[in-house]
Amino acid sequence: MNLVNTAVSLAVANSVTQNVAGLNLRDFLFAGTRFSDLHETGWNYQTGSGRNSYNAMVTLSEIFRGTQGTAGGGHDRPTPITQMGENLKANWLPMAVGVVGIPLLAKVATKVLRKPVLTPMNKMIKMTGLDVKV
Repeated sequence: MNLVNTAVSLAVANSVTQNVAGLNLRDFLFAGTRFSDLHETGWNYQTGSGRNSYNAMVTLSEIFRGTQGTAGGGHDRPTPITQMGENLKANWLPMAVGVVGIPLLAKVATKVLRKPVLTPMNKMIKMTGLDVKV
């Protein structure tokens, strides 16, 4: 298992969900569970209110249901796919920068840090018997 590749994959996934669904990866996946403070419709449990009345947040459970319910004041919200399309139109540039830039930055950092940091660290991890590489 390569920890750098795993971290890059999670960072890219977070960038995509942040820009398309309006939520970080954890809240997108776990809204409505004890692992997130958001209700499954993006309602914030801690403050007792939505982050904003016409929020652009879409959760995984809303995609499976195919509806976002109503926003504050009883106004209908668009379908999850429609909302994600609107978010993508509004946030395509930051998402593109994240999807392309994060792996490039990781590759450059890995090359720069390979000899002074990563190689000795991998040798120490190998001595412990773990099958993990940095």
